[in-house]
Amino acid sequence: MLIHSASQLLTLAGGPQRGHALGTLGIIEHGAVVVREEKIVAVGTTDEMRAAYPHEPSLDASGCVLMPGFVDPHTHVIWAGDRANEFGMKMAGMHYLDILAAGGGIISTVHATRTASIETLISQTRPRLLRMFAHGTTTAEAKSGYGLQTATELRLLKALLALDDEGPLDLAITFLGAHAIAPEFKDDPQGYTDLVCDTMLPIVKEWWGTHAPRLSLPFVDVFCENKAFNLEQSRRVLTKARSLGFPLKIHADEFDNLGGVSLAVELGAASADHLVKTSEADIAALGKAETVAVSLPCTPFGLAECHYTPAREIIEADGILALATDCNPGTTWNESMQFVIALACRAMKLTPAQAIAATTINSAYAIRRADTIGSIEVGKQADLLILSVPDYRQLGYRYGTNLVKQVIKRGRVYSVDVGYYRTA
Repeated sequence: MLIHSASQLLTLAGGPQRGHALGTLGIIEHGAVVVREEKIVAVGTTDEMRAAYPHEPSLDASGCVLMPGFVDPHTHVIWAGDRANEFGMKMAGMHYLDILAAGGGIISTVHATRTASIETLISQTRPRLLRMFAHGTTTAEAKSGYGLQTATELRLLKALLALDDEGPLDLAITFLGAHAIAPEFKDDPQGYTDLVCDTMLPIVKEWWGTHAPRLSLPFVDVFCENKAFNLEQSRRVLTKARSLGFPLKIHADEFDNLGGVSLAVELGAASADHLVKTSEADIAALGKAETVAVSLPCTPFGLAECHYTPAREIIEADGILALATDCNPGTTWNESMQFVIALACRAMKLTPAQAIAATTINSAYAIRRADTIGSIEVGKQADLLILSVPDYRQLGYRYGTNLVKQVIKRGRVYSVDVGYYRTA
């Protein structure tokens, strides 16, 4: 298939973008892409591609931006129920961690998720994934973490594998048994940490080898925060996970700076996520590391808070910055990376070009898939978006609407229709 005549083709070629290189879009005016068997086989101007591939079936992208699909590198997309009742409490001024300590927050969703069957979990999660896809996300990270007991965590992983198999959106799966202290361990956080390290992690590794033998091990994540896992507990979880061969991630600095970012850098984690209260020393460490700083601007927005990731400082330090939705039932139920871009431009002072790079090639690197997705380059998976606008700066400038006209996933074309998708 020859996708041709795009007003702007954003290639994002060249790998993850550090520091001031962020926002290098690699624009080809009047661009075209040739796709065969799920892969990109040629990229150039429309005239060049038509001359080289005169007999390919064609898809006209006239008047449209053609760009890589969004990669969402941090979501909690699988859960049961909702927490609409807590929204008014937050808006009345109750702090998120206080709601959590009172048995709400994550623990509320844990109770609902533990009682949900795998069929219920899949049926409630599928529409969220389809909305993500319709808004241009072609790959998303997806965490467990609303079980906080071995059996439920395995049920969540099994549901995520099933959803990944059925597609069309690809999932990068993360085990987050260390999301919060399980309610039955509320007075013994060290006991729950021991359970995660000594029981859950070895069982997950063995289970994964049986149920997903062709896939790499999932990421292991930990919520390093006051009233969750302290720095030493987080170190223990991640060190144990690394010894078992799991790749690592960490939630850090959402509310307090405990040193989680430096821990992530020390252990070679793929990413450190949230990063609202990150110190100058931690920012400097990110500038010298391959650990990606994943910002989740919808989370402070969802909590009606005014502090966001210090993106400009991370860029100045030569860090690798990415963006994600953090889609979850409590703080930010948002499935649109387009809204993330708009918010990051306003609250974090990113340019549209920087935000686009942070939601494509850099976010692909945050889940260690930048060699196959996140840019439009020969040999990569054909995950592309055709936007219904002629200029990439419409992303960020506009919000509250869907600018995606068509999604190309592994070379197959889907047309967006009223928030869902249908095969074109």
